[in-house]
Amino acid sequence: MTHILAIDQGTTSSRALVFDADIKVAATAQQEFPQHFPHSGWVEHDPQNLWDTTVQTCRDAISKAGLNAADITAIGITNQRETTVVWDAVSGEAIYNAIVWQDRRTADYCRSLRDAGHDAMITAKTGLLADPYFSGTKLKWILDNVEGARARAKKGELLFGTVDSFLIWKLTNGAAHVTDATNAARTLLYDIHNGRWSQTICDLFDIPMQMLPEVKDCAADFGVTASEHIGAALPILGVAGDQQAATIGQACFKPGMLKSTYGTGCFALLNTGDTPVKSTNRLLTTIAYQLDGKPTYALEGSIFVAGAVVQWLRDGLQIIGSAAETQDLAANADPQQDVIIVPAFTGLGAPYWNAECRGAVYGLSRNSGPAEFARAALESVGFQTRDLLEAMRADWQGHGADATLRVDGGMSASNPAMQFLADIIDAPVDRPQVLETTAMGAAWLAGQRAGLYPDMQGFADNWAIERTFTPDMGPDLRKQRYDAWQRAVKATMTV
Repeated sequence: MTHILAIDQGTTSSRALVFDADIKVAATAQQEFPQHFPHSGWVEHDPQNLWDTTVQTCRDAISKAGLNAADITAIGITNQRETTVVWDAVSGEAIYNAIVWQDRRTADYCRSLRDAGHDAMITAKTGLLADPYFSGTKLKWILDNVEGARARAKKGELLFGTVDSFLIWKLTNGAAHVTDATNAARTLLYDIHNGRWSQTICDLFDIPMQMLPEVKDCAADFGVTASEHIGAALPILGVAGDQQAATIGQACFKPGMLKSTYGTGCFALLNTGDTPVKSTNRLLTTIAYQLDGKPTYALEGSIFVAGAVVQWLRDGLQIIGSAAETQDLAANADPQQDVIIVPAFTGLGAPYWNAECRGAVYGLSRNSGPAEFARAALESVGFQTRDLLEAMRADWQGHGADATLRVDGGMSASNPAMQFLADIIDAPVDRPQVLETTAMGAAWLAGQRAGLYPDMQGFADNWAIERTFTPDMGPDLRKQRYDAWQRAVKATMTV
């Protein structure tokens, strides 16, 4: 028993990774699942797809590693965070599709909360904004729109959870209805200062509190899997939402350290230590991780569309066959064209928080083609990241945020994207040797709890850089490009 199984349940696929005793990846398995878009701005998943692909990838990864389930010491789980599931407390069957974090259907309700003056109270307690991004208003929507749901919830017949809670409940055959502090902190229902669900906000949303899971540290006893699912009864000892797990995997344990993860969306977190910093630039105050009952806080900026813009080129416009093609295409783009894509497909996240605007393309000429679109798609991620970092540094002014940005996630493998990122933010970008930082963070939580992996300092000492991208763009061009981006965003929000 010298291996850890990490479950990484993401927005477009479920993955399982087996880590050995040296926290190196021994095997991985991945399965994509369908995305459902019933209306403009709505995004859903079938919870059964999440469950089935999770179980299958766990079995596949263990088999690929040449192991039996009994060889696994413990399980760590990381997950897409704000995605909302409501299920029957006996059967485990979901009563509605999972409403995905990208979904914007509750924009009108969030506007009514702001108009009624509730947003200040919500932010003070949760560190979040009254925005459709978070789980609370999605949960309210299900209770409001599925016949009989609220009455059943009040009787204790229904349970709510983010994806981690749903998977743990299913893995333990209903023995554990739990979550961790990082996932709880993304629901819009959790008081991050007092470490408990907010009765005030639950009453405001008319959400029965008996639906909510027990909140634990990120490294804790979350339950034991029923042997029929993966092949053995295994303890679940680590849980963290995907961006917090990546923060841990990047060893950003000191205040001022900064990481950005590029998956479907992009998420930058700045460790602020024991202090929950209130943003004056529309960033989120959240929990980076919680160990031994003590929360460590972070400022977070969330971009809804990062890697998803490349998926749009592939699946929507069908101008590429695979994500990898964007690199060569972008390299051959006409340098005289300045095409800008503002990928507000489901609105804009931080620091704009505009749920109503939609994507736009600027600067098209008769000669614009796939190469210019590919370059603009990659550059949109760099521009959006700079938006976040500008806001973070303003909020953290005087505290000394690290100049270097640590990156991970699928899009961080793109050299052109990372070079443009370093150019536009005018700072070094460090890419680690192991890009599986999200799964690694979950694995370390479970392995450290099990006594297999080193403590925080030992883990940080093993973090290693694969490549540093240094800025290579002149200040005048940098200003010109970023000014053009800001004009494009302004235009997009006023259409």
